Amino acid sequence: MELFEAVKGRRSIRKYDPERPVPDEIIDRLVDMARWAPSWANTQCVRYIIVRDPERREKLAGTLSPKNPSTKAFSAAPVVIAFVAALEKSGYYKGKASDDKAWHLFDTGLAVQNFCLAAHALGLGTVICGAMDYHAAEDLLGTPPGYQVVAMTPLGYPAKEARGPARREVSGLRCNETWSALMEEAQ
Repeated sequence: MELFEAVKGRRSIRKYDPERPVPDEIIDRLVDMARWAPSWANTQCVRYIIVRDPERREKLAGTLSPKNPSTKAFSAAPVVIAFVAALEKSGYYKGKASDDKAWHLFDTGLAVQNFCLAAHALGLGTVICGAMDYHAAEDLLGTPPGYQVVAMTPLGYPAKEARGPARREVSGLRCNETWSALMEEAQ
């Protein structure tokens, strides 16, 4: 699959084929693609927890924010991937924090996007979930101090094809040199 096709075609998938498992070889391939995402000073602060156990996936679904439409996907998909960031690495230089301590979130987001695009290119579906009780998810996953669960996604073969929402036109999203009246009208 060509890159532009993958970017435009990836969708949030919430219904999965329960009869099609995802082999470890494919997950390793996806983690390999995720690890190639850029990161602050090449710190590569992201780690990946692969959750196959149905009971643990169900409990992880319970950490999502109430009424999250992706909750059922955690039990339907054969796998849930947790993206975990090492703290005090990204955004730090010689042990000192930059002016913003949130670089681990940015770096994890880049890795998640690579992972999801690669999954789509292999015919798999994902839906990125970030609104959750992080402490509860970390307890369920046994995450040690110094690490933070940043996002999770179910992973599996889609049960049906998903259609994408409409997108704003490029002309309403960009301006040259400075914030312009065009951008103020586009909000």
